[in-house]
Amino acid sequence: MSKNDKHGLQEQDLRALEVRVEELIRACTHLKDENKTLRAREHELMAERDRLASKNDEAKHRVEDMITRLRRLEDEA
Repeated sequence: MSKNDKHGLQEQDLRALEVRVEELIRACTHLKDENKTLRAREHELMAERDRLASKNDEAKHRVEDMITRLRRLEDEA
């Protein structure tokens, strides 16, 4: 293998490495963006879960109050 052939392979290897590094940088950027989006969505879902849990507790208390009133009415009859 001549000196020019070795130099050509090194240049080719460096270019291939450069392309791969650029691909990895793009992938990293994409993953960071996706992670940011997923964290925002997680925050929204947690807030929705808290709202729904609160509504569920409220409904539970209202039903318990209705049952108590019904029992009271039953006892009075």
